[in-house]
Amino acid sequence: MGRPAESGPDRKEPAKPLRAVIADDDPLARRIVRDALQAAGITVAADAKNGRKAVELALHYRPDVVVMDVVMPELDGISAAREIREHAPEVKILILSMSDDDEIALLGLRAGASGYLNKDIDVVRLPQILAGIVSGEAAVTRRFTAKLIEELRRVPAQGAGVRPVRSILSTREWEVLDLIAADQSPDQIADTLVLSVETVRSHEKSLRRKLDVRSRTELVAAVGRLRSPASHLDGSDTSAGR
Repeated sequence: MGRPAESGPDRKEPAKPLRAVIADDDPLARRIVRDALQAAGITVAADAKNGRKAVELALHYRPDVVVMDVVMPELDGISAAREIREHAPEVKILILSMSDDDEIALLGLRAGASGYLNKDIDVVRLPQILAGIVSGEAAVTRRFTAKLIEELRRVPAQGAGVRPVRSILSTREWEVLDLIAADQSPDQIADTLVLSVETVRSHEKSLRRKLDVRSRTELVAAVGRLRSPASHLDGSDTSAGR
């Protein structure tokens, strides 16, 4: 007789293979990526030849990751990434492009992508890159990482975008508050942060409750007080319209 099967809490279940959706208007590019992923044991749930179909497939299959081109018919990769991120935030996105344009790369990351790489990358490396993205890593070049560091150093005037160390507001609420102070409408804030308008309105409602204010004007007035040295030192982050 053979040995009994192992059981108990120490037994580890085999890891499930990653599931991916591929989107590119070039059928040869789709085949090359698909073959590389399948050879590494990644399941390719579907592939799309335009951005609109990529969104539909991502929302239907809910894969671990979508590998997507930037320039596609019907819906470009940036817009498709934004829609996927809004409706299926758990799905990771890697954008592949023929362009090394840093501004396009920034747009892609802001839209919700976890990585932006040139199509010149060795396709054999893709499975490892995707595994890293799914586990929470980013996929960008060292050169572009330096660009991101420079962007982070450009803090807007009057401390906008900087959250006090002690704060009753979440990081997301600070982002919404700063955009309100910049006179953005709920629709504009939703587009900037890749959120639904309903979510933005919910954050604004929470801000009014936490800061005990009743209007957008009072919210804007609260920003300066919340970032004052006294507020940073005593951690009060309390508000404004009492």
